[in-house]
Amino acid sequence: MLWAVEWIVLGIGSAAAVLHGVRRHRPARTAPWLLLAGAIVASCCGDVLTALGRPGIANFCFYVMFALVACVLLQLTRVGASLVDRARLIDLLAFACSVMLVVWVFVIGDGGRIGEVSGAYIMGALLLLAVVARLLAAAGRNPSAVLLVVGAVGVLVSDVVQPLWPGRLSESGFVVLYLAWGAAALHPSMVRLTEPTAPRPAPWLGRWATLLGISVATPPLVLLIEAVNGQVGDGVVIAAAGAITLLLTVTRLTDAVTLNGQALTRERGLRQASAALVAAADPQAVDEAVQVAIAQLMPPETVRSAVFATDNRGLTVQGESGSPHRSWWIEEAGHDCATLVCPLWLEPLAVARPSGGALILTGRRDTLTASRDTLEVLAGQAALALDRISLMEAVGRRDSDLYLRAVVRNTTDKMVVIDEDQRIRYASPSLRELLGVDELPPMATLADLVHPDDRHELRQAFRGAGDGVVFCSLVRAGGGQVMVEATYRDLREDRLVQGFVVTMRDFPRGPDPDEQHPRRDNRGELPAWVNRRSARHKFRY
Repeated sequence: MLWAVEWIVLGIGSAAAVLHGVRRHRPARTAPWLLLAGAIVASCCGDVLTALGRPGIANFCFYVMFALVACVLLQLTRVGASLVDRARLIDLLAFACSVMLVVWVFVIGDGGRIGEVSGAYIMGALLLLAVVARLLAAAGRNPSAVLLVVGAVGVLVSDVVQPLWPGRLSESGFVVLYLAWGAAALHPSMVRLTEPTAPRPAPWLGRWATLLGISVATPPLVLLIEAVNGQVGDGVVIAAAGAITLLLTVTRLTDAVTLNGQALTRERGLRQASAALVAAADPQAVDEAVQVAIAQLMPPETVRSAVFATDNRGLTVQGESGSPHRSWWIEEAGHDCATLVCPLWLEPLAVARPSGGALILTGRRDTLTASRDTLEVLAGQAALALDRISLMEAVGRRDSDLYLRAVVRNTTDKMVVIDEDQRIRYASPSLRELLGVDELPPMATLADLVHPDDRHELRQAFRGAGDGVVFCSLVRAGGGQVMVEATYRDLREDRLVQGFVVTMRDFPRGPDPDEQHPRRDNRGELPAWVNRRSARHKFRY
């Protein structure tokens, strides 16, 4: 009776530790840990019934414990969990089940025991240890996974030693199970075991298909051998092994079909997004194409927000060092939600856009993780589309400047076209003549041409929005100054100009003879005069 009380304390304490760990650390998925708590309770019931002298019901509790642990491992090996190579695990489990069936039928026999040791317990403990060890190999140096392996080793040792040398010492392995599994749930590293991880599709290999085929063929082959020998004495075991192998095979095929369907959906979505991005003529059209692609690639209820920021230089330098991905998590929006930042990388150049920008999504972490590679590709295609649009606009501005240069070459207007940062993009010949220079310095700004006393007023004028007039002094090449009236127009929103157009006149401004009607003797040159007048009025304010 005292042993029964001790098992109750150990079992309930370990299950309570698991529940407390789930509540404290809040893993991405709680189902595996809740099933583990149920497996601990089932094992506790079996140990208590064994101590009370009811081995039949105790065996049933132990079988329930193994079944619950199997469900735990299936939950941990779902697509997007730590153990993403689930196909290989299923192949190994099916083969192990077939091997154990052969050992049970042809080595252990009808008694189900090897001496005093239960063959069923040994095979269950071996399967448990193999799968938990595989989980440890996938999780790396994870303390919680190590503790799960320690508990499985304890069960295996006690299942072998306890029937041979009954006693408190031989049952210490079961004590290790309770303590280790409870501690595994209390350690903070238990969160990483259920964190979503991007699936890594493995190439098809013939040896794994052969292994799975052998596993499926083993149960009917064993049944055939027993039938030929004249008596089927292990029909129940063969049926159970066949059902388990069939279930694993169906799971394997279902996973393959699911992954193939997801790949086709991603391919179709990216293909349609590429077509829309190629046809996009401005950043707004690129934003709309990206939003439509996100709606096709991911379920709408899993994404809370999707922001396509086309100009944010700060996001291009915040990536995780050493990460194989071109995206990163910047904040947690909840215990099951997160924010993923996919910077606009130029594919296939693998460099960030000079103007920055990123695709920022907030939603369920498991869905974002599974679609992480696809979203990175989408961000790269959007970056290419934006740079293509920028290049086309730059070519258009260059053609516009060349046209302007050709049309206004003979006009007397002093005109300059500057970018938003006041760098001079075009200066008319008359302005260069006024300054007494043949060519302006490369990357020169408008402030470089103005007297230092007038630069502050000039910067203040161009810092705002809209049109205006400013009076300033230009510095000539010989050191002299000339007062001008600079009339500027804000054309930054114009697709072809994207800057300020400034027309300068000597101050005080005199009458403009060209503003009057043309003289009679100019009528023979009317087309050239019309060209000059049209060019000047194109940028008149």
